[in-house]
Amino acid sequence: MSVDADDLLRQEVAKLAERDDCVWAGIFFVEGHELVLGPEAGTPDLERRVGVPVSWRGERIAELAADGTVEPAELERIAAGIADLCLVGWDTGGELWQS
Repeated sequence: MSVDADDLLRQEVAKLAERDDCVWAGIFFVEGHELVLGPEAGTPDLERRVGVPVSWRGERIAELAADGTVEPAELERIAAGIADLCLVGWDTGGELWQS
């Protein structure tokens, strides 16, 4: 049985939020001209949020965000690793993400 992209994205944000340098993590998908929150984990702390774009073939398809002290370079590494997964899960068609 294979795991789908949505489950893998949920796992990625959960792993990130469990780190000592992160209290919350989430992926915002680009839909039109807006960012729509997808999978998230942890307790938000907006004052400590850092976000990096998730790109596929030069196009921004999502943003990976983390609240805490995660280094942007580390977030960029993670974002590059989940780009293909975000491409599959990015269009929710306006529907709220089901966690």
